[in-house]
Amino acid sequence: MSREVAAVILAAGHGRRYREACEQDLDKLMAVCTGLDGVRRSVFEQVLVNLGQPVARRLVVTRPERHGVIELAQRYGCEIILLASAGMGDSLAAAIAASPGQAGWLVLLGDMPWVRPASLQAVLDAMQPAYISVACGAQGYGHPVGFGSAYGAGLLGLSGDQGAKRLFCAGQVVPVPTDDPGIYRDVDLPADVPD
Repeated sequence: MSREVAAVILAAGHGRRYREACEQDLDKLMAVCTGLDGVRRSVFEQVLVNLGQPVARRLVVTRPERHGVIELAQRYGCEIILLASAGMGDSLAAAIAASPGQAGWLVLLGDMPWVRPASLQAVLDAMQPAYISVACGAQGYGHPVGFGSAYGAGLLGLSGDQGAKRLFCAGQVVPVPTDDPGIYRDVDLPADVPD
């Protein structure tokens, strides 16, 4: 099923906390960190590297002014959806509208550069049309999250800052066990990307 799934990488947030902590206008997605393979790249590029090529399509939802993110997404062959809203609901709805007819959507966050490729593949492998598959470890649910095709209309109906949590309450959630700490580790502050 993975070849019929679209990966959706959400990268439209403002990253205000990161910018305020830096006291500069720095984009956290372009901050450099050491990846799982020991190579230093931007946070966003690490996400793209970890995803690899296991899906039919890769869509990146980002802001028009995020030129570095757009350039990297193009370099990695992603489709780009430009969105002036930072709301997760708006981002998800825009991605689903741009990819109708998929068997499902694997949702990743653009600021989570340490999710192991094996964790991404495990969620993909668990995906079924009627299920929400989610990476799960000692701290509970993490990322990525896989939505089967039955959730397309629900995702399309999201708006603003409203994420997909309400779909979890009404849906069939399948935890995908992993010992990967990267499913919880995001970049929120400069200290999250140590040298």
